[in-house]
Amino acid sequence: MSKAVVVCTILATAFILLILLSENIKYSRKYYGPHGLNRRLGIKTPIPVFDPLVAEMERMGEEKEGKRKGLEKDKNYFYDDGRLNISLRLMILFPLLDREPRDGFVDAKELEAWIVHQAFDRMHYRTKKELESHDEDGDGSISFSEHFPLISKEDIERNDMKHGEAGWWMEQFRNADADRNGTLNVFEFQDFLHPEDSRNDQIQRWLLRDKIRQMDYDNDQKLNLEEFEAGAYDSYKTCIEFETGWDKYHSPEELFNKLDIDKDKFLRVEELKPMIQYLNPGELTYAKYYSSYLMHEADDNQDGKLTLDEMLNHDSMFYNTVYDNGRFDDEDDDFHDEL
Repeated sequence: MSKAVVVCTILATAFILLILLSENIKYSRKYYGPHGLNRRLGIKTPIPVFDPLVAEMERMGEEKEGKRKGLEKDKNYFYDDGRLNISLRLMILFPLLDREPRDGFVDAKELEAWIVHQAFDRMHYRTKKELESHDEDGDGSISFSEHFPLISKEDIERNDMKHGEAGWWMEQFRNADADRNGTLNVFEFQDFLHPEDSRNDQIQRWLLRDKIRQMDYDNDQKLNLEEFEAGAYDSYKTCIEFETGWDKYHSPEELFNKLDIDKDKFLRVEELKPMIQYLNPGELTYAKYYSSYLMHEADDNQDGKLTLDEMLNHDSMFYNTVYDNGRFDDEDDDFHDEL
């Protein structure tokens, strides 16, 4: 075989390997990114907005009236052609993120705290808008009949507890009604609409019972190892891979045994509590994962913290929710399927 043939064979083999490697990298990045995590978890959660000014623009877009007037005070952040000066915005926001300690860096905890706060504000705003749209008597709270006008008294009395039926919704409404006055204020209503992000113990128990029902093939109201592995483990693994970089998770048996406090070979609601953020990830949990994604992408020297230069070098990463090729995207976000 001539040297030319050997060289061509080697080059062809290297080219094929390069293609396969690049495809593998693209596949990994697809699932490391925020959209990929959504798909793997099977949830529809809006990607968190980094800049509160962008969140305000979203709201003005929804309100429509007074959009220009509402942003007049922020006109210095825009170019003459209407594009947002994201470099300037990052320079303005950087000191607000660099809080504890103020050391000229934004570490992982500071970035996470900022992103989660923006996600909470966005979720709370949507909750208030939803409450206002159903609050017929204008008392600042919402009753079950105001939110579900099509559910009749007969439906409620029938108390069908299957997923999505009147009894199922009523149970969740009562769980959210922390002060037991029969109506939900804006914070209780937020727990009702976003139970995955609630700290209400009754709601967390309700979520776990509902999750167990979905995985409990033999209907004994608890999970054995086989049911746990088939119904819960993949969600846990996906989240842990995203949190730790793909290699620091327990096997199904190890995790099951760790959760099985009474060692009876079954998992019940109380024992599944440490898993709730993995079984039912909500917008705030997703915001934490999104902050990890931003840190991973922008931390050029991999020291676990960001300088202003690093953020400026990756400025579009922090504005990729609504900023594309220099123009804002008018299409609506995929919004969270409430339950």
